Amino acid sequence: MLIRQVGYDHPDAVKLNDQVQLEYAERYEGEGDVTPLDAAMFIPPRGLYLIAYDTEGRPVATGGWRRQEANEENYRDGDAELKRMYVVPEARGLGLARRILAALEADARAAGRTRMVLETGTKQPEAIALYASTGYEPCEKFGHYRTYDSSRCFAKPLNHSGG
Repeated sequence: MLIRQVGYDHPDAVKLNDQVQLEYAERYEGEGDVTPLDAAMFIPPRGLYLIAYDTEGRPVATGGWRRQEANEENYRDGDAELKRMYVVPEARGLGLARRILAALEADARAAGRTRMVLETGTKQPEAIALYASTGYEPCEKFGHYRTYDSSRCFAKPLNHSGG
């Protein structure tokens, strides 16, 4: 399995984003995640976007982080927000989400971010289990879906070594 840095507008990223949007629409009986995103948000050092490829070169998992600062959507200075964490159904259970998550956390930490935050929902119990098992704890709701009952927000301090 190979994890590569790509642009959020890379064709493989667009393909996986389309797949995750369909899954969100199915699970939540709606239109998917309408949080405004653009490729510039994921350009280092303001963010990073990763895709995992299988041995045949197929894109099978994705995830990114983008820089956030304190604003009216309840973000805090120093936040790095996880976006588009997704593993295609046939590649689930291989630890890809954990590998991508660890790489994104390390990159955000190196970029000086102090807290990783994410928003998921009640109809994604496997996502909630992943984040809980990797040190994320419930936090004050933030972001586009902060007023939704089904929204669940989590945060994890990005401890900087030597400081």
